[in-house]
Amino acid sequence: MIMGEHMSTIVVLAVIAAATVMAIRSIVRNRKNGKSCGGDCGHCDGCR
Repeated sequence: MIMGEHMSTIVVLAVIAAATVMAIRSIVRNRKNGKSCGGDCGHCDGCR
């Protein structure tokens, strides 16, 4: 049975994929809300 032999690999892959999707969603949301620095430290409150 293929599913039983590779279950741990499938679970790890699913966890990594979920973490990647959540990180990308967070980056996109921050950019839409204007919370990203954009590399211009003159306009970034986090760099002052």
